[in-house]
Amino acid sequence: MTARRTPVIFIHGLWLHSTSWQGWADRFHEAGYEPMMPEWPGVPDTVTGARRLPEPQGGVGLADIAEAYTRVIRTLSAPPVLVGHSVGGFVAQHLLGEGLASAAVAISPGQIKGVKALAPAQAKSAFAFLRDPGNIHRAVSLSREQFRHAFANAVSEADAEALFDAWTIPSPARPLFQLALGNFTPHSAARVNTDNASRGPLLLMSGRFDHTVPDVLTRSTYKQYRHSPAVTEYQCFEDRGHSLVVDRGWPELATASLTWLATHARPMAGAR
Repeated sequence: MTARRTPVIFIHGLWLHSTSWQGWADRFHEAGYEPMMPEWPGVPDTVTGARRLPEPQGGVGLADIAEAYTRVIRTLSAPPVLVGHSVGGFVAQHLLGEGLASAAVAISPGQIKGVKALAPAQAKSAFAFLRDPGNIHRAVSLSREQFRHAFANAVSEADAEALFDAWTIPSPARPLFQLALGNFTPHSAARVNTDNASRGPLLLMSGRFDHTVPDVLTRSTYKQYRHSPAVTEYQCFEDRGHSLVVDRGWPELATASLTWLATHARPMAGAR
């Protein structure tokens, strides 16, 4: 009888397509997981399609994205492992805090409510979109120069160009506003239940050179879990930027994630 594989759901962040996780999915499948790469609401199945038709994403927010993944989870026979990057790292934490996952790896995760740290590089990455309130209703794109600063500052110029051509898509700006204003908004969509004592284990990962989610934010996020006895751990990759899940070094993070999950992930009774 074939053993049932543990489901793992990969959750991308702003300006990357779900198919950018394919290498990770293959690596996790080899390790015995059943990978899934669902898309955000309104995003076509291909990079080309997403670039051609960005409008359906306009106005999509954190709650919409989290609900889309919740619907996927409710179709499963067991709670999945979640692996998320950037906004996807926020979503992974949110769903884990709600008891919908058995474990989560949040990589350079979006700023949750309660995290007050701010770095100049982060402000530069976000300000171009936050300065126009009308963007909250739009899908917006990164220019090559913006991608180089926000994502690919720790790789070569040639690698940055290749990553931009391969994976970037327009994305809704609403999550940027929600994360940036989370500490000033009652009942914010950026809230995560960091005090949940019964949730599965969480690994927070960061890149020391990340301009979009600087390491100081990830370390501050780690401190938000100090009141929960549930397993929470933090790892920093010293030579990496925000492109760490898609650039040449992604296998190192995938291996570190699998190693950590092999030690800490635990089954939960029944899918919700």
